[in-house]
Amino acid sequence: MSADSTAAVRPRNRKQTIVDAAGRIFSEHGYHAASMEEIAADVGITAAALYRHFPNKYALFAACANVMADRLVATLDEVAPGAPLADVLAAVTRGTVTHRASSGLYRWESRYLDREDRHSLALKFGQVVDRMTEAVRREYPLPGAGLRAVAALGVIGSITMHRTSIAQRRVEEVLVESALRVAATDPATGGAGTHAVELPSGPASRTRRSEIIAAAIPLFEQDGFANVTNGRIAEAVGLVPSALYRYFPGKADILAAACLQAAGILAQAVEQNLRGVDDPGHALLALARTYVAYSFEHTALTSVANAELAGLPAALQRPLVSAQREHIAVWERELRAARPELDQRQARVLVHAGFGVVVEAGRKLRWEDVPANRDAVSALLVGALGV
Repeated sequence: MSADSTAAVRPRNRKQTIVDAAGRIFSEHGYHAASMEEIAADVGITAAALYRHFPNKYALFAACANVMADRLVATLDEVAPGAPLADVLAAVTRGTVTHRASSGLYRWESRYLDREDRHSLALKFGQVVDRMTEAVRREYPLPGAGLRAVAALGVIGSITMHRTSIAQRRVEEVLVESALRVAATDPATGGAGTHAVELPSGPASRTRRSEIIAAAIPLFEQDGFANVTNGRIAEAVGLVPSALYRYFPGKADILAAACLQAAGILAQAVEQNLRGVDDPGHALLALARTYVAYSFEHTALTSVANAELAGLPAALQRPLVSAQREHIAVWERELRAARPELDQRQARVLVHAGFGVVVEAGRKLRWEDVPANRDAVSALLVGALGV
């Protein structure tokens, strides 16, 4: 075959096709669980052909992260300076929904970038946040423009974190309306007329299993699940590595047990704080404040769970996914009671939008656990729901 005929059958956009496929697979399975062979098969090429474009998995991963950030920056560059906030939000939402399968990559997986690449990516996202903050401040001159801007971006980014099937045009409308409400919410209203919620205490670290879980989660958060060895976990609780297997079959089982433990705490807190609450609006406020309190008190665990859950074996994922669905179903029920015009899919999208607000606003506040921060995030979450 001649060089000309080879060029004719090789798509000119092959590199972009690879990046798009890799972004989907990294987002779905996590950085460490994804393989170059799987990515190559998805594109329809051999692994050897893939390595001609990218020398290793890290180089491909960094390219995915940068392409996604560059898309966002380019999208905003196309919006006229001084454009209404709705236009800015619509542009970002359209791009995010179009690339939904891969756009969530940055949220958790960027921890695996090296310092220089992470800094470069942060600068790009900084441009997006600055542009959004400017538009939010101009249209709604309330306190905390930066916080409201990242919370609105959290609404939009939430669509990458679940698989609810809904028409693109409709989901864009739901997300833009929600993000606009968040941008217009005064964070200082979160504590007005409300009562503090209570969270049940977690199990005391008196058993070896609970000690192991308590020691492992900070390590997973700091270095990433894949980079923490059984030896380090064992050392943290004064065991030899082989002794760890008396309590857990493997490292993944420790993470799954921790997530189930946390899910139980959240479910108990929801039941406790909804007891005797009949009005759907009041119930949603109680749910919001419960979820925010849980997120601030269990920051390390929620961060690890969100980042690493996709990489767990299916058998360990199932009970965790089931617990998550049960929790979301409570939110959906109360939200549709408060807003009967919503169908089930729209309500689910909004519930996840509220969770996205908590993630991004909490990060912006560096998870500093003080009443004012809990109140602010609760107000923004309720704003996202539109109740």
